[in-house]
Amino acid sequence: MISYIFLNQIHFFAHHGVGEQETTVGNEFIVDLRLRVNIECAMQTDDVADTVSYADVYEAIKAEMIIPSKLLEHVCGRIVSRLFREFPQIENIELRLSKRNPPMGADIEAAGVEINVEKA
Repeated sequence: MISYIFLNQIHFFAHHGVGEQETTVGNEFIVDLRLRVNIECAMQTDDVADTVSYADVYEAIKAEMIIPSKLLEHVCGRIVSRLFREFPQIENIELRLSKRNPPMGADIEAAGVEINVEKA
């Protein structure tokens, strides 16, 4: 069995960006996350200790989103490293980080980065 835990459309206000205005004013960011985790034990025990708590995952992502970075790639790298470190049950991470209405002179909903990382 292959199983996933996911968090969709998590909204954050943060100060990531290359431009000075972006780091000063901030912007809205959206995180979509899918974690490959074996949940077979939790299916039997009904115990959160036998899975990965999405509430704890959210807190880890929130802590990384607070730290300003120039590049979304850097933010993604920090999030992935932290999740693998804090939740050894995670086998694979699919992460999408989007910046709403980026200041680039285009009529665009969002731009961002999407990565898929296998546990080493």
